[in-house]
Amino acid sequence: MFVVVEMVDTVRIPPWQFQRQLNDAIAEELNKKLANKVVYSVGLCICLYDITKLEDSYIFPGDGASHTKVHFRYVVFHPFLDEILVGKIKYCSQEGVHVSLGFFDDIIIPPESLQQPAKFDEAEQVWVWEYETDEGAHDLYMDQGEEIRFRVVDELFVDTSPTGPSAATTDSAAAPGTEDSGQKKEAPYTLIGSISEPGLGLLSWWNS
Repeated sequence: MFVVVEMVDTVRIPPWQFQRQLNDAIAEELNKKLANKVVYSVGLCICLYDITKLEDSYIFPGDGASHTKVHFRYVVFHPFLDEILVGKIKYCSQEGVHVSLGFFDDIIIPPESLQQPAKFDEAEQVWVWEYETDEGAHDLYMDQGEEIRFRVVDELFVDTSPTGPSAATTDSAAAPGTEDSGQKKEAPYTLIGSISEPGLGLLSWWNS
């Protein structure tokens, strides 16, 4: 679930930090820059593991800060495919079951990856597994807050870095109050899960 990734970056230390140990100042700046941020194709950065090498520091004309090229290792949340995780159901929608690990919320189990047969209860806004027994079908609800065991089957990285205005917005002005219409903020890193095999799903199903 967590991996240690080698990275390289140039860190700027402002003059008022010069009285501190260089390693401490650099560690603080790296955590400010990376902690709780998603790095494309790497994962969710958690915290600095260690600094492995400091190259020479430079001060450029017109800037009193020092600039140091740093080689370091960072703890990153990036589960491998087929890894089994346990989270809690955040909510359900037509798109599937949305799961949270507490520190990471962008996990979805799509309808086709649920235990089958499954249906979406519009009134309760939950997914239901129609569990077949000798006595007939029993509805097992996937309620909010329930612990769920799932397998990671895919991951999706989206480049959410700022871009220039689109052609549509430059050619014509947006109507008042509609500038956000049709636009949905995309998560930079999403895990796709599955519970379509025995032993996966709500812990209460298998512990009862």
